[in-house]
Amino acid sequence: MADNHVDIIISNCVINLSPEKERVFEEAYRVLKPGGRLMVSDIVLLKDLPSKVKRSMAAYIGCLAGAIPKEQYLDAIKKAGFRDVKVLEESHFNLCYSPDDPEAGSVFGEENISKDDLGVLDGAVRSIRVSAVK
Repeated sequence: MADNHVDIIISNCVINLSPEKERVFEEAYRVLKPGGRLMVSDIVLLKDLPSKVKRSMAAYIGCLAGAIPKEQYLDAIKKAGFRDVKVLEESHFNLCYSPDDPEAGSVFGEENISKDDLGVLDGAVRSIRVSAVK
């Protein structure tokens, strides 16, 4: 896509799947016109995940293992050049990976993730909605 070509970019919970989040925001900044807007909804962390969860393919597919700390996520947006970076909404991420959920137990059980590890997820994950301007 050409530089300074796009009016607005929206993303719904996929940037956390990229191992190069900073690059995603740099590219978004590059293609936006001056004054263009970025609006993203994504999953971020308030505390670190257990290492088994970080390495879990099931947690990655479920948008958890690729998530980074909230401040690091916001800093990546600012570092790309965006201004007026605002968290418009932040909410508890309702996990379907409850330690007592039989489906989660079967998925994560194959990866030797304990109920204690799953229990940590409940307070660690947030969903945020962020706006920014080029």
